[in-house]
Order: sequence, then structure tokens, then C-alpha cells
Amino acid sequence: MPGHRGRRVRGTAAAVVAMAALTASQAPGAVPAGAAAPARGQVPVEDGPSVSGDAPYRTELPPLRTGQRAGSRAAAAEVGGALPVSVFGAYRRAEERLAHEAPGCRLRWQLLAAIGQVESGQARGGRVTSDGTTVAPILGPRLDGVAFALIRDTDGGAHDGDTAYDRAVGPMQFIPSTWARWGADGNGDGRADPNNVFDAALAAGR
Repeated sequence: MPGHRGRRVRGTAAAVVAMAALTASQAPGAVPAGAAAPARGQVPVEDGPSVSGDAPYRTELPPLRTGQRAGSRAAAAEVGGALPVSVFGAYRRAEERLAHEAPGCRLRWQLLAAIGQVESGQARGGRVTSDGTTVAPILGPRLDGVAFALIRDTDGGAHDGDTAYDRAVGPMQFIPSTWARWGADGNGDGRADPNNVFDAALAAGR
């Protein structure tokens, strides 16, 4: 019925507006959803605050359906403008690995891309080496209980360089104790490194 459909459309629009307002109220410095994506090579996230909510981030997410055959050159080109190729490959590889390891999960690479955007601005705009390791460390704030949660050191500073308190590490911002449980080798080099986007993406998926 036209009237019912109209009410449903208006209700959906109202929900979207409400969610946008809620997101803006909870994320100081957040960029409006319609804002342009950072230019190629621009550093979107600085060291420091991450998932805690006070770092600027884009609210638009990669499209769930690309309209292109998965794995095709065209599909990579379509997302390349908003998502660096250097991290896109890591998300797709994690999706493929988990399709075999945990098919019931049905993890999509877009979910990993959304996490990567909020946590580190896609590894600072794709600034990773050829094997996927970040060019410079990406560290969250010191979790000393002052401005953020209190998490005392759990890794002897091995991952975050801090022997007193923990800090979130890498493009997916893993707390060292969480990495100790879920860390993964996503690029097949025989080691699990939270600073490597292939490893971090697989670990986040798991």
C-alpha cells in the first residue's frame, strides 16, 4: 500500500538521521559522512587515540557489493580510491582464509575494512611495506587509567615498547594480551606480528 510504504520510507530516513546524530555526539572530531575521502598519501590518523572514540574517522564505509566479480582486476580498481591496494589485499586474503577455516562465519572483507578505517585509517593510508608491515609503529594511547582504561603491561613491552602499561598496537589496534590469544600469521612468513596488516586482518577476523 502506498501509504504504508511511505511511512516505512520516512521511518527509515528518520532512523538514519538519528543514527548520524548519535554517531556525531559520540565521536568528537568525526568527519561528516558526506565528507570527501583523504587524498592519496595523506595521513588520516595520528599516533595516539584510536578505538577509544576521540580520534577523527570517516563514517562512510566501503560498499558491501562491488558489482564486480570477486578477485577481478575491476573490483580492485573500484575500491582502490577509498581503500589502499596494500591493505585491500590483506582483507581479501583474510576473507578467503576464513571461508575455509570457519565457513559458517561468512566474514566479508568489508567488515575488516570498516574496522581498519576506524582503528588506523587503513594503516595510515596504506603505509605498509611489500610484506604488509607498517612503515612506522601505530600505537594507541598508554592505558594507564588516567584518560583511558587501566591495563598494566602484559607483554614486557615486546609489542608496544611499554613495560609499565599496555598500548593498542598495529593497524587493527590489538591489545598485547588479546594478540597473545588471537595473533595469526596471515602472510605466511612464519611469525604473527600485530604490526603486519595481513596478520592483523586474519587475527581480527578470527
